[in-house]
Amino acid sequence: TSVDGEHFSLGSNNSLLLRNLQCCFFLDGDYIVGGLFQLHEKYGGTGPATDTENRKPEVLQCHRFKFSSASYQQIQVMRFAIEEINNSTLLLPGVSLGYEIFDYCSDLLSYGAALEFLTQKGRGAIPVWNGTNYRPKVISVTGPFGSSQTISVAPLYMSEMIPMVTHGATSVQLSSKNRFPSFFRTIPSDKYQVESIVRILQQFNWNWVAFIGGDNDYSRDALTVFQDKIRPANICLAYQDTIPQNQSLIGRLFNNIAMFNVQVIVVFANVEFVIPFIQKAIDLRVKEKIWIASETWSMNQELIKKSQIERIGTVLGVTVQRHKDLRGFDEFINNTVKSRHENACTDMDLKERCGQICSDCNSTSAQTIIGEDPTYSFVIYSAVYAVAHALHNVLRCGTGNCANSEIIAYPYMALKQVKFKLDNQSIEFDENGDPPAHYDIVHWDCKNKTCSNVDIGSYLTNPTPSFHINETLIHCDILSCSYFLQAPVLQCSSECKSGSRRVQTGFHTCCFECEICSDGKYINHTADPYSCIACQKDEWARNGSTSCTKRSIEYLHSDASLAIFLMFQASSIILISMAILVLFLCKNDTPVVKSAGGRLCFFMLCCLSMSSISVFLYIGKPTEAICTLRNSVFVVFYVACLSCLAVRSFQIVCIFKMAAKLPKAYDFWVKHGGQWITIITTTVIMLFLCILWIAIEGPKPNQITLYSEVILDCTYGVIPIFYVIVLFAVLLGIACFSFAYMGTDLPKNYNEGKSITFSLLIFFISWVISLTVHLSTKGKHTLSVNPFSVLCSLYGILFGYFFPKCYIIIITPERNTAAYFQTAIQSYTLQPR
Repeated sequence: TSVDGEHFSLGSNNSLLLRNLQCCFFLDGDYIVGGLFQLHEKYGGTGPATDTENRKPEVLQCHRFKFSSASYQQIQVMRFAIEEINNSTLLLPGVSLGYEIFDYCSDLLSYGAALEFLTQKGRGAIPVWNGTNYRPKVISVTGPFGSSQTISVAPLYMSEMIPMVTHGATSVQLSSKNRFPSFFRTIPSDKYQVESIVRILQQFNWNWVAFIGGDNDYSRDALTVFQDKIRPANICLAYQDTIPQNQSLIGRLFNNIAMFNVQVIVVFANVEFVIPFIQKAIDLRVKEKIWIASETWSMNQELIKKSQIERIGTVLGVTVQRHKDLRGFDEFINNTVKSRHENACTDMDLKERCGQICSDCNSTSAQTIIGEDPTYSFVIYSAVYAVAHALHNVLRCGTGNCANSEIIAYPYMALKQVKFKLDNQSIEFDENGDPPAHYDIVHWDCKNKTCSNVDIGSYLTNPTPSFHINETLIHCDILSCSYFLQAPVLQCSSECKSGSRRVQTGFHTCCFECEICSDGKYINHTADPYSCIACQKDEWARNGSTSCTKRSIEYLHSDASLAIFLMFQASSIILISMAILVLFLCKNDTPVVKSAGGRLCFFMLCCLSMSSISVFLYIGKPTEAICTLRNSVFVVFYVACLSCLAVRSFQIVCIFKMAAKLPKAYDFWVKHGGQWITIITTTVIMLFLCILWIAIEGPKPNQITLYSEVILDCTYGVIPIFYVIVLFAVLLGIACFSFAYMGTDLPKNYNEGKSITFSLLIFFISWVISLTVHLSTKGKHTLSVNPFSVLCSLYGILFGYFFPKCYIIIITPERNTAAYFQTAIQSYTLQPR
C-alpha cells in the first residue's frame, strides 16, 4: 500500500519493509533520537473549514498545509541540544547522538514516519514475528506535540518499551503506566494546569464561567478534571461547548454565552481551534469578557498580534515556566542559516549537505526563528538532555569514556531514576513519568492597540503547592477596567448567610435558594454548602448554626449548692427524729407519750429516719443500684409511718366510740395486738409490691435528651406496678385521713385529727406538685422535685404529729399529767350528744 509516496510491504524473514521514506531532518550518530514535530499545520492558518460540505476532495500532502515557523523553531532546539551534547565530553564522551525528525502534519500522513522509528537498525524493516536481537533504529522518541497525536502513536513504542519523552502532550491519560509504561514528558500534566486555572478563578471570586474546548483528547480530558475541581472550589460551569470544525457554526457558541450571561470564558483548546474562535469573537465584536487561556495559546504570537484583539476584553493565561534564552541558541541559529546558504541548500541535489529536506524551511530567516514563542524551548531542550542522562547511566559513562556504543541500549528504566540540574532547574520524573509542575500566570497587556505578555504570577507544586498573583500588574484601559472589576460579583445567586444551606434551583449548582438549618443541625460551608448535618447524640445546635456544641450532662452533683441543701435537710430530719426518740424514751411514762402511741412512736421515728436516707440516693450520678433503692426505700418506710398513723387514729376512735358498742371486737383487737398486725401487714404488702416491681423491671438509669442538655435520671420500671404502689400509698393516706376526721370531737388531749390532717395535706400537696412539674416541664430543675417532696412528706409528720407533743413535754409540762388528761376525759363524757 502507499500513502503520499510512503510504501509499506511484507518482506522476507517476516518483516515489514518501509520504502521511499524521507525524513525532514537527520544526523547520523551512534544512537539515534527520533523526533515528530508538526512542521506543517493541518488547519492551514485559517482554522477549521468554513464550508466542509462543499469542499472538493484533495490529495492529502503535508506541503499543502501551512508551514509552522514555531514548530521549525522547536526542531532547531532539539538539533541544538543534540549538537551541544555531542560537542561536550562530560555527558557522553566518545559517543555521538544522531537524530531523525519527521513532519507530523496528520495522523494519516505521518503514520509511516512513526513506524520508521521501529525499523531494525541498519535494515529498514520491522520484524513482525521474531523479535530476537531486535534493535530499533531509535533509542527514544520526542513528540508529537498534541495529546491526541501522542495517544495515537504511543502504543507502537510502548509495545517495544521505546521511551517517549514528549514536550507538549499534557493529557492526564498519559499518566497511566498500565497503558503507557515507557512514556515520559517534560511538560506537566493537564491536571496541574487545570488546578492553576481554578486557582485564578478563586483568586478573583469568579464562580460563573464557561468552558470552551476543542474536539480532541487535550480538551476532553481537561474538561473532566475541571468539572472535578470546580465543585469543591464553589465554581459553577454555566456553559460548556466544543469549537465546531465548521467555522460558520462558531457564532452559535457566542449566542449561548450571551444567553447564559457569562463574563468569564475558559478556552482550553489547541491553537488550531482557538485561532478561528478568537477571530470570530473579533468579527462579532464580542467585548468586555474575561478570557482564561490554556498554555497552548496563552503565548501565541499570531493571536496576540491580531488586529483589534484588545477589544475582546482581558486575557489571563497559563503557560509552562519560561526560562531565559537558551545560552548559545541564537548563535546556533545564525550559523545554521548561514551554513544553509553557503551550501546552496536550495539545490535539490545538495540537500544531504544540510541535514534537512524541507523546502519551506529554506526561506525562514534567523530572525523569524529566534523571534518565535519560546514557551516550549526549554521543555524540548530538557527532554533531549533527559534521554542523554539516561543513556549516560545505561552505558556507565565515567570520566572520559563510555561503554561500547554497540551495546543495545534500553534507557527507559534509567529514565525513571533520572535527576539532574539544567540551567539551575531540577529535571526529574515522578512515578507516572510526569515532572513537577511550574506555571507562569500571564496577562495580555494591551496599550495603544498593541498587546504583549506580562508575567503576573506563578503556580508550582514542588516542594509544596504555591500560588500567587500580583494584581497590581494587571493593566486595562478605560473600557475594560470597569467590567474587570464587576466580574467578581457576577454570580447566579448571592451567597447564603452563615448557618443556611443552599437548595439548588436548577441545573447549575451556583443557582440556589437559601434555607436555614433547623435546630439540632449545622452546616459546614467549606465541606458541603448544600447539606445540613445532624449533630451527634451528645451535641446540640440552634437553628442557623455552623457548628455543634456538646450537651451538658445534668444531674445533682454532690458539690452543688442545691444538693448540699437537700443533704443538710435529710440529715436534719434524722437528727430531729433521734432527738424526739430520746425525749420520748425519757418521758415514756407520761400521758402525752402514751396518748401519742407509746412504743408505736419509736417505730415511726425510726421509719422517718430511714425514709430520709432516700434523699441521699438522689445525689450523684444514677446507677442501677441507686435507681432501684431510691423510690423503694422511701415508699416502704413511709407507708409504715402512714400505717402507724392510721392505726393510732383508729384505736382512739375505737376507745371512745366503739368499745362500748362492740366490746368483744375491741377486746380481740387489744388482746391479739391488732395494731402491730395491721402495721406489719400493710408494710409487708408494700415490700412485696416493691420486690415484684424490681423483679419484673425495676427503675434503671435513663438519659433524657433535651435541647442543650442530657438529664441523667431513673426510669419508673414497669409502670402498672408502679401505679399500684402509688395507689396503695394514696388509699392508706385516705384511710388515715378518714380515721383522723372521725376523731375530731374526741377529748382535746386525744384529738389527733388536726395534726394528722396537716401531715397528710403536706404529703398530698407535695406529691401533686411533683407530678405536675414532671408532666409539664423538662429540665435539670426537675431532678430536685422528688427529693423536695420526700422532705416535705417527712417534715409534715414531724411538724404535724410530733412537734405538738414535744411542745407539751418541754414548754407546758403541766398539761402532761394524769390529772389534766382525766379532766379532759370527764369533760368529754359530760357533753350532751
